[in-house]
Amino acid sequence: MIIPEELKYTKSHEWIKILENGTVELGLSDYAQHELGDIVFVNLPKIGDTLTAGAAAADVESVKAVSDIYSPMNGKVIEINQELFDAPEKINKSPYTAWLIRIEGVLQENDLLSAGEYKAFISK
Repeated sequence: MIIPEELKYTKSHEWIKILENGTVELGLSDYAQHELGDIVFVNLPKIGDTLTAGAAAADVESVKAVSDIYSPMNGKVIEINQELFDAPEKINKSPYTAWLIRIEGVLQENDLLSAGEYKAFISK
């Protein structure tokens, strides 16, 4: 299981990367994509949509189930990964480069897990 040290994680299995301009990139962890199986469809919010911390921001459909992707913060969607509409399998192939959305807002980092904490969390 790949868990990059430079990222933050949520207990709902999203990864968070803080970009240089303070924007947050959100994706699905390697653990989550592995548990879901082959991802066949993504449903992403629209640019400009307002997100609420802890609420569903998007969803992915796999051969096993449909799963919500939760926002780690209050904010606004400023970009979506258009490539995933035609190639959702990129999440399975490379979960840490196949980001879903970019969010502008204030991130409460104390609510997030470090790589070590996330590894311990999924080991339970």
